[in-house]
Amino acid sequence: MGQTVSQLGEHTTLIVLPLFAVLTLDADAGQLGVLRAVGQAPLLLLSLFAGAWVDRWRTRTVMVVTDAGRTLLLGAAAAAGLLGWLGLPALLVVAFAAGALSVFFDVAYQASLVRLVESEQLLRGNSALEGSRSAAQIGGPALGGALVSLLSAPIAAASSALFFALSFLSVRRIRRTESIPERAERPQRVWRRIHEGVRSVVGDALLRSVCLASAAFQFSLAAMMTVYLLFLPRELHVSGATVGLALAATGPGALLGAVLAARMPSRFGHGPVLVSAAALGDGVFLCVPALHGSSAVTVSALLAVNFVFGTAGQLVNVTVMAVRQAVTPDGMQGRAAATITFVGMGTAPLGSLLGGFLAMEWGLRTSLLVTAAGMMVSPVVMASSPLARLGRALPAS
Repeated sequence: MGQTVSQLGEHTTLIVLPLFAVLTLDADAGQLGVLRAVGQAPLLLLSLFAGAWVDRWRTRTVMVVTDAGRTLLLGAAAAAGLLGWLGLPALLVVAFAAGALSVFFDVAYQASLVRLVESEQLLRGNSALEGSRSAAQIGGPALGGALVSLLSAPIAAASSALFFALSFLSVRRIRRTESIPERAERPQRVWRRIHEGVRSVVGDALLRSVCLASAAFQFSLAAMMTVYLLFLPRELHVSGATVGLALAATGPGALLGAVLAARMPSRFGHGPVLVSAAALGDGVFLCVPALHGSSAVTVSALLAVNFVFGTAGQLVNVTVMAVRQAVTPDGMQGRAAATITFVGMGTAPLGSLLGGFLAMEWGLRTSLLVTAAGMMVSPVVMASSPLARLGRALPAS
């Protein structure tokens, strides 16, 4: 419950801030790229430290503290917006702080599953968790787009604060004792723990491949989404509510992907499922630059594209997470997740900046085609790596 409503708050915030910048502050492509890059910068700056700290503390504690922090942050942003103080500089501060807290929450919830369930339950456990995240993807973008369009950005920010407050109350109710593999050490040894995490990922062929494929995907996705969020309202002339609805279509697809992930890898093999799902999900966005106008056909096509992307993307996410958790020693789970987040998601700010630059220089339609094509690098990396050869059974750590 806590993870679901926290993800709902996170996905609402991810659409509220860019739409507020575009529709209310009339941000241009460069400013939107900067806003998205600032929100994603904590992935690059803090992921490794988050992994080192999560391996030393109860994941419940980390999740509770970050939920409380995001509640206060978005509540303050809502109040500032109502008073007319929520300009672009304040929006940058909110985006960075929310991103920083989300880094710690996301690393903690991934590590928590390994401490709470048996290894043979990881695939089903990840499927359940990712299914709840998919439910958040259904409601978050649609709610955020509707609130910004029909009411105001402050009201939308207040709804995000409410979701984080509910997550805070839910996660606090976890009473099961966690087994913490690594006891707290002196602060000056944090760099040694970070080095151990990086070395464990670099030294394992499967984890290294996950890292490279994630980096290629997140870089291209960030660039594409920056152009996409401009392309929909300015080139196709759809409303903020329609943008939110289109993005929300990812959610039902992700629910289906989570269900499929509980069965398909063990039936067809983890490698074939990973490669084929990545190629389908990443390649579907190549259809979007061909769309014109805001007709019912265009909106239906956007819904279909995002649904397919959600289904295939979630199938990849759940399968990759199960592979990572299976091959990583218990005491290294937080640091391995953080290292992959650092290398993979850490490229997102650069991708956002590139997307904004391309949109200014080449125009929205051409830039969208180029960045969508760039997303196909990730399945190519997977197909040429040991991930493609994984069978029905997961390797052990």
